[in-house]
Amino acid sequence: MKLRVAAAQIPVSRDIDVNAAVIERAIAYAADQGADLLLTPEGSLSGYCADFDSSKAAEALEQLTTQARTRGVGLALGTCSREADGKCYNQIRFYERDGTYLGFHSKILRCGTLEDQPRGEINSYAATPLSSFSLGGVHIGGLICNDMWANPKCTPMPDPHLSHQLCQRGARLILHAVHGGSRDDSQSSRTARMYHEANLLIRAAASELWIVTVDACSPLGQPCSAPSGVVTPSGEWAYRAAPQGEELFTYTIDSPE
Repeated sequence: MKLRVAAAQIPVSRDIDVNAAVIERAIAYAADQGADLLLTPEGSLSGYCADFDSSKAAEALEQLTTQARTRGVGLALGTCSREADGKCYNQIRFYERDGTYLGFHSKILRCGTLEDQPRGEINSYAATPLSSFSLGGVHIGGLICNDMWANPKCTPMPDPHLSHQLCQRGARLILHAVHGGSRDDSQSSRTARMYHEANLLIRAAASELWIVTVDACSPLGQPCSAPSGVVTPSGEWAYRAAPQGEELFTYTIDSPE
């Protein structure tokens, strides 16, 4: 398996024009680095919200996919989208280097309160069954934020071990898009970051999978909610980004099947 992956730890706002401009810059970086694809955080185009401007998001998506196709960069693009069924999905949208649209993964373990009638994004977004894809000849899967670590403080849904399900389907790489909201330096925030990191390393090792993960870095002055970087199938960091602030990075995954 050989794939050169670029990832963008970037700020994400509710302003689609601002988000698109940041992603355009990340696509240019990925192309200059000879990357096969670019991974962006959860909600990086639309904003991490369900009440975004669907028309503006669709227009920006067309512009970004055109740029990526022209520069020969595949995409694993985090965004929210309203599909033909009228439902809103929190997605990673997958595109080949030639612009071919492969489909999307929608967030399954959506966040909500631990009540009989949960409140939160679980009521705002629909979900589809788990999917995997062949991108650049590599069998991959996508997971979004809590899909990976099933934080028991954040979702009322049981942990279905989605990373291992993807492994069983033949995936060798998981692209993980995150928008946990930057955290302060309180004990609870430090605990959450430790949980997220340990979870990534354990799940990679448990299923012998590569994981490329990237968090949003908003607001810029605070640590990200989870580390961005590349985790090996032995559960070690091959590359780890700075804990806060914008960072674009590239890593070539070159390992036997």
